Amino acid sequence: MGTHSTFAHAKEDLDPLALGIVVAHGFTGNREQDHVKKVVIALREYGGVLALDLRGHGESGGESTMGMDEVLDVDAAVAHARDFGYRKVATIGFSMGGSVILRQAALAQGAHAPDLVVSVSAPAFWFYRGTRIMRVVHRLIETQSGRLALRGKGVRVRSAPWPDPPPISPEVAVERLADTPLLIVHGDVDHYFPVEHAYALENAIERAGNPNAQVIVVEGFGHAETAISEGTLAQIGQWLRDQVQPDLPVAKG
Repeated sequence: MGTHSTFAHAKEDLDPLALGIVVAHGFTGNREQDHVKKVVIALREYGGVLALDLRGHGESGGESTMGMDEVLDVDAAVAHARDFGYRKVATIGFSMGGSVILRQAALAQGAHAPDLVVSVSAPAFWFYRGTRIMRVVHRLIETQSGRLALRGKGVRVRSAPWPDPPPISPEVAVERLADTPLLIVHGDVDHYFPVEHAYALENAIERAGNPNAQVIVVEGFGHAETAISEGTLAQIGQWLRDQVQPDLPVAKG
């Protein structure tokens, strides 16, 4: 299985190798969608951007495991960014991608481990069915007819169930991130994962005692890439910039 990705280099007046940013999209997303491209364009103000298609999405092979094995895709992307020469590597993920990058950061070692992590609109725990849209998502991924419907939209989902016990949850992953600079961003009108998920991740941060972690709840923000505003992306970029100063100025113009 090959995981496809695209580099977008930083703005010309930035230090070109100060920061590489790996972007992991949400479920049914891919790097060619307009809302993912919006994220890439915004983050180029702060560093080089590597946007990838997670397995089962876009041009990548294989089948989606709904966040379990996708950590390996992010492993490869982080290592690729380091091979390219970036001195710092950040991961940013949205929704399913947000859960993936939290788990990946907790599990990764060596060249695969990111320096900075930003999780947007992520669930705190698995098997959440507390909203209507998530009940629909579960029916799609758990039934043959639902998986066929998703395949018609270009998303291939593995039929095999998760192992028992399941992989570590985003909440547990955050508990393991005691030192990694971490930003959690969530909307207060998220119709997939209500803001209680952000508060659960915030509690996990407190249990970890991570002094470099922050939670931002954005008023009026819905869910993931499709709803995130330019202002919130700029706030994320500013946070990234603050972590790597004095290496990284803001692009001008």
